[in-house]
Order: sequence, then C-alpha cells, then structure tokens
Amino acid sequence: MRILVTGVAGFVGSHVAERLLSDGHDVIGLDGFTDYYPRPIKERNLAPVLEHSGFTFHELDLRRDPLGPAVDGVEAVIHEAAMPGLPRSWSDVEAYLDCNVLGVARLLEACRSAGIRRFLQASTSSVYGLEAVGDETMPLRPISPYGVTKLAAEHLIQAHVATFGFPAVFVRYFSIYGPRQRPDMAYHRFIEAMLEGLPITLFGDGEQTRSNTFISDAVEGTLAALDGGRIGEVYNIGGGESLTVSQAIATIAEVLGVEPIIQRAEAQPGDQRRTGADTSRAERTFGYRPTVGAREGLRRQVDWHRGLRTG
Repeated sequence: MRILVTGVAGFVGSHVAERLLSDGHDVIGLDGFTDYYPRPIKERNLAPVLEHSGFTFHELDLRRDPLGPAVDGVEAVIHEAAMPGLPRSWSDVEAYLDCNVLGVARLLEACRSAGIRRFLQASTSSVYGLEAVGDETMPLRPISPYGVTKLAAEHLIQAHVATFGFPAVFVRYFSIYGPRQRPDMAYHRFIEAMLEGLPITLFGDGEQTRSNTFISDAVEGTLAALDGGRIGEVYNIGGGESLTVSQAIATIAEVLGVEPIIQRAEAQPGDQRRTGADTSRAERTFGYRPTVGAREGLRRQVDWHRGLRTG
C-alpha cells in the first residue's frame, strides 16, 4: 500500500514510517519542520528512513503549500502532524489554530480530491480534559488551547465523515514515551537532567498520573486502527499501566543509579491531573493490547539517551 505519513520527522511519525517500510509499504513522508523544537533533532529522527528505496519525502507546510504532489497516488493517510504541547498553546493560540485546524482542513480537501481510501487522525487524551480516566464515552472538556484545537480537528473531520462519507478513523494517544521523545516532554527532560546531574523541575505535587504508552505500542495501535478501525469511530491508545510523575522520576533514577535533584514549581495551566486509558474498544475491534510495561519502557528510553552520548 502507498501511505502518506504527515509529521514524518516527528517523534511518533518517524516510528510509524519505519514500521510501515519494514512491513513492505511505500511511504510518502511530509513534514514542514516548524520551529517547535530544533530542526537537527527532526533530521536525526528522519535519517533512518531517508535512504530506504520505498520512501519519498516532501518538505511541505500543510498550512500554505500545494499538497497535490504529496497525496497523488496515495491510498491511505496517517495524520501525525500537529502543533504539540500545552504551555506554548496559551501564548500562541493562533499558531495552534493554524496548524491543528486550518492545516487539517487543507489536508482534508487534498485527500478528498485524491480519492484516498483511508484516513487516520492522531488525536490526544487532552480532549478529555482534567480527568482522562475511562473509555471513549468520557466527556470532552479540554482545558488547554492545545486540547481545544485537537478536538476541533476531530469535529471537522467528523463533519466530512457525515457529509461526504470521508473514510476517517481516530486514535487518541495517552502519554507516549520512548526513543526520540520530543525534548520538551517530561521523561526526556527528566532523563537528560539526571544524566547531567542537573535539577529536575517538577511542576505540581508530582501525584499526577499518566497512562504511559511506549512508542512501539502506540505504533502498533495506530496501524491496527488504520487497517481495522471502523469509519467515524474513535479509539483510545494507551499503555495499560499508570504511574504518578513522582513514581516515574524514581524509576528513572533507579535505572540510572542516581539520586534525582528536584526543584518544585507551580502546576502548569492546562495540565491533566489523571490519565488512564480504557482501551477495550480497540481490543475488541482490532485486537490492540499494549505489551511494554512502564519500567521496561523507561529503561529503553534511558538506553536511547545514553546512546546519543556515545554514538
């Protein structure tokens, strides 16, 4: 199958592209290299797939560039591109609307014109709001501009499903971590600080819980949903094991054999208190079951960080 992956130089997108190529698909990668974090990090993410004979790359911005060449001949789209993160969304709402809503609108029009057969939208547990513990019937009450724009994108795509029969499926990710995690994300920051012997900034009381999803489980759930999800349906993709932030720090410290230095700060606006994904719908529909536990996943991420220093 010929599959377009947007945000292909990002954390999740690069892993998705690698897996698709290893499964024998032709992959069209699209990335606009926004300034959310440094371009060299994204180029490093992209390096493993650039030399693959089945991979074609387009450096395009969904918000303004012509998208026809990227979707030409494509059978399916996995839309991973987005403006991520909570803190910046409060100070730059326009950028989040531009990327997460208007960019999606342009992509949808291009996909409809190209007659794609399948579209997967990568969404987030942030659409549920402060307490995201349960299944897909939880109330949708986002508490950050980021969550609001991701929910708006879901509604926009659902409108295309209802009006045009657009073949879209949705996944909502819960706290993905692992190799290539974005540098602004918590576990990345914690590991780097402990490796350097620097203080960790712990926002809030540390008792916030996260439904940790290792990157390989997230990829597995994404591809299973693309293949077996029902049109218009939403599926939680989570890791099955929740930790408090303090427990995660303690686990990382134990793996590294260090004593963490912790500096406390006020909770960040829009930060979720608890996340815990009920993935029963995904399991019933396409057999999704996470396989990587939190301790093993954190060990693998620590190994990746160490590898950056020796490689």
